[in-house]
Amino acid sequence: MNIIEKRDIDNFAGMFPLAEMLRGGRFVITGATGLLGACMVKCLLALNKRYSLDLHVTSVVRNKEKALRIFGEETACHDFYIYDFASSESFNPCNEADYIVHFASPTASRYFLEYPVETIVTGIRGTEKVLEYASSHSVKSMAYISSLEVYGTVYDDTIPLTEDQQGYINPIDARSSYPIGKRAAECLCHAYAVEKSLPVRIARLAQTFGAGVSKDDNRVFAQFARSIISGSDIILHTTGELSRCYCYTTDAISSILYILLKGKDGEAYNVANEETYISIVDMARYLCTEFNPDVKPVIELKEGMGYSPVTKLRLSTEKIRSLGWTPMYSMHDMFANLIESLRADL
Repeated sequence: MNIIEKRDIDNFAGMFPLAEMLRGGRFVITGATGLLGACMVKCLLALNKRYSLDLHVTSVVRNKEKALRIFGEETACHDFYIYDFASSESFNPCNEADYIVHFASPTASRYFLEYPVETIVTGIRGTEKVLEYASSHSVKSMAYISSLEVYGTVYDDTIPLTEDQQGYINPIDARSSYPIGKRAAECLCHAYAVEKSLPVRIARLAQTFGAGVSKDDNRVFAQFARSIISGSDIILHTTGELSRCYCYTTDAISSILYILLKGKDGEAYNVANEETYISIVDMARYLCTEFNPDVKPVIELKEGMGYSPVTKLRLSTEKIRSLGWTPMYSMHDMFANLIESLRADL
């Protein structure tokens, strides 16, 4: 954890207003070595240390060595459960759990194209395993981490998208394995809430980034940030018309905890900073203007990169704001911290 990420975690722990509601909580976090899973674990451990909350966190990971590099050795309040959701083995991380956050999911567009079967099948079956575990352990609440990609293709951005709307997703497209898998998993979560009274809620995250993003991350925001650092032009392989909202890592963690503690069973909540809505090409222009005027955007069209279809996903956050949540980080803050973090890791 570099100094910028540590600063973020410390700021989160000092400002999160619902910490006392978590006292004595036993957490299971899947996908705990991913960007957001790791951030969630670190935020919970920081809250535990600051307020002596008597929390216990079980991190579900595929690779123990990676987990050790990220978190260090296991402790009395934090342990590892080694598990691969692609396996046929039963999922049973611990005997007791109060809260579950299911992050585990592929996130790379190239992977969706090369392994569409694994993307959709593991996403649905893995979620089913976690739901079955939650159902048999009488948890207080569970959060399934979904994506703004469930909205599919939307062209009208004059009115922000609320959680009851949907755009088109082409099922005859390998890349659709990800958004369709997310839709199916959301439906499964709702079904468990309705039929089995499981307290499961859904967080539909905007694209999320911040300090802690790997220097090798190949998503657009990371590519752009590296170009700003190196002083090389930002290369776009599309016309950059895709538009969406974004969210900072610790803002996303805060929102998920709000959903766990105050959300309604079986319902979905958009998570984003509405003020960050921007197209890819305008983001490139913004970064050049704000962070390195010597860099400029250059469009070099290239097929087969696995990017999501051109869509305009201006999300409404009215529903989650009604729970009391508010994002803290602006677009400028998000990229300033990301760039500083990537520089620290060079």
